[in-house]
Amino acid sequence: TARSRNDQVATDARLWLRDQIELLESEIKQWQAAILKQANAHQATILPGTTHQQHAQPISLSYHLMAYFWAFQRHGMRLAHLKQMTNASPLGSAALAGTPFPIDREQTSQDLGFDGPMPSALDATSDRSYVMDALHLCSLIMLDLSRFANEVVLWTTPEFGFLKLPDHLTTGSSIMPQKRNPRPLDRLRSAATAVIGSGHTVVLNAHNTNSGMNDYRDGSQVLQTAEHAGEMYRRYKDLMTWLVVIPERALAEIDADYSTMTEVADVLLREAGIAFREGHHYASELTTLGRAEGKRPKDLSDAELGDTWRRVTGSELPLPIARIRAAMDPQAMVASRRGRGGPQPAEVERMLQQHRREIANGREWLRAARAGLSAAARERSQLFESLL
Repeated sequence: TARSRNDQVATDARLWLRDQIELLESEIKQWQAAILKQANAHQATILPGTTHQQHAQPISLSYHLMAYFWAFQRHGMRLAHLKQMTNASPLGSAALAGTPFPIDREQTSQDLGFDGPMPSALDATSDRSYVMDALHLCSLIMLDLSRFANEVVLWTTPEFGFLKLPDHLTTGSSIMPQKRNPRPLDRLRSAATAVIGSGHTVVLNAHNTNSGMNDYRDGSQVLQTAEHAGEMYRRYKDLMTWLVVIPERALAEIDADYSTMTEVADVLLREAGIAFREGHHYASELTTLGRAEGKRPKDLSDAELGDTWRRVTGSELPLPIARIRAAMDPQAMVASRRGRGGPQPAEVERMLQQHRREIANGREWLRAARAGLSAAARERSQLFESLL
């Protein structure tokens, strides 16, 4: 082993992180499977998609959840790259300049399941970039998990009411009997803050170290970060499994506002050749009128739909009133989308099928990685037995 704490500590750190990478990858696949189950069940559940926290366009809950699937698919790809960067052996590098003894670094690397020895002994005992990569990746994961938590907290409020948490995922109040607080989600968001903060702490501790110095008291922070990340995935998987969706409440929220107005302008362009700018102006005026009168889109009268067009353009509405009303239907708007990656039912089904394949491929990657490490462990055992 070259008899140095430096290369032994560096080797142990890489072995430990390699195991954590596989655990995180396993948690990601379980989280994605939970997403897929809910997405499959709610292909027909329509809810308002938002920008700036304002109603933008209707989408399906399935479509919304699958956006998170792809976010975590990228995290899985980053984990695979991180494993490649981590799975190189420092063992045999000694303190920083190798050893005069006949150490077979190729053999020890193989016995420990590494892809190969690190080419530079000095780099092997100085490098901590793989730790920074791991912490940065954990921070990215926390950003997406926090985003999801924020949406769940918002959507479970009475003002939204799209989702409901089961009793075992809420807590009561010591004074207000009606309260059902999403306390587990609050704790998860706090844990995300701790993970991101730990990552920054390690970077700040590491920025002023010299070559040959790799132990700058980062161990506890790295351990804490990995534990928090794994725990958050497990908790989020439980959350996704138990989440109760209320489709009629989400649809009522869409019906109460004007998120289908883009389709009104689109229909005028597609079917009557009206410039989008003009159709946009008309749809915007309908929105202003309806909100001023306290009316939902479906409550606007035929006269209001026609008179608004005449006021905006000075001409008669080029499509039947019934066609304008049909364009305001949220399900019809979702179904009208075209192109890859959209929320239309056929495309959502295609994405669901692709997601199933991605999960299967990820599990196969994990199986192969674990098989390789198991083979290396068996070889080590045989080697030790031969020495006895």
